[in-house]
Amino acid sequence: MNLKHDLRAVARLFQIYGDFWGAEPYGSGHINDTYRVAFNQGGSRVRYIFQRINAGVFKTPAALMENVRRVTAHLGEKSAGQPDRSRRALTLIPTRDHQPFALDERRNYWRAYVFIEEARTYDAVESPGQAFEAAKAFGRFQKLLTDLPGPRLHDTIPDFHHTPRRFAALEKAVQADAVNRARLAAAEIEFALGRRSLCGVLLDARLPERVTHNDTKFNNVMLDDATGEGICVIDLDTVMPGLALYDFGDMVRTATSPAREDERDLSKVALQFPMFEALARGYLESAADFLSPAEKRWLAFSGKLITFEIGLRFLTDFLTGDAYFKVRRENHNLDRCRTQFRLVESIERQEERMQQLVESI
Repeated sequence: MNLKHDLRAVARLFQIYGDFWGAEPYGSGHINDTYRVAFNQGGSRVRYIFQRINAGVFKTPAALMENVRRVTAHLGEKSAGQPDRSRRALTLIPTRDHQPFALDERRNYWRAYVFIEEARTYDAVESPGQAFEAAKAFGRFQKLLTDLPGPRLHDTIPDFHHTPRRFAALEKAVQADAVNRARLAAAEIEFALGRRSLCGVLLDARLPERVTHNDTKFNNVMLDDATGEGICVIDLDTVMPGLALYDFGDMVRTATSPAREDERDLSKVALQFPMFEALARGYLESAADFLSPAEKRWLAFSGKLITFEIGLRFLTDFLTGDAYFKVRRENHNLDRCRTQFRLVESIERQEERMQQLVESI
């Protein structure tokens, strides 16, 4: 297979021994280049994950990898004594000079993990049972990191979930209308401006800062092939200080509607209550004993806020000329915005029922 990177040369940078067997692209991520790489070690084939970190998106890869090193080490320690310990947290492979990442001859940043066997990710939720397991895994991830020793982790993307600043960016984009698109998004702009009051709710609630994942899509949890258990949270690039409810809210946004994120037929976009119930029950099974009363109070609300926030980001990018999110068709970011705002409307219709469920749990 013709690969765009010399993975045999990359392998020599890490503490991996044996004969290079082969490599292939792996996963469905769109930011980093990810490969599954195999080695012959004592007659057995052993596999690893190699990733080239996209330094164009993650501007401080050294700080990012310091976060990853600390988090994976802590999770590994907390998993000691458990069955399948090596499958329950990512294991970072150090470089030959004992660093968490390597630079190749072209100044590309690389990292390597042990490949987790007999488990896989799914791009879409297939059942409430899967949603339960994913949410339980993310809740456990947060719980295990509540006692991560200091210092505070690096903010690899500052203000990532600062909704008031996302709203301010939208207002600025509407006023500038740099590419003359505001007329095409008049209804969406009106929708957003009418919900300004949502933006500061979680910040004003003075919730405790946690170590959070910040990208809790369903395909960032590996499910065991045999049992279906959510065994390992992956893709730790955005792990940094944040609010626990950001993670739960993004689970609601990405796992409760059957529609694609850029679905044009908005009749397909709706929060499926059984999926929300599975997420809430799974998450609280792991997280209930460390969440504060205020965090529990705003749990149901968080899905609406994060969905609204991502809609703001898509709309802002559309109005400024599609500078951040990759687009594949005309008005792609506007379509994405519309699915988010339609999901917000669906959540609003069911919000009271969602709140009652959380309180009952």
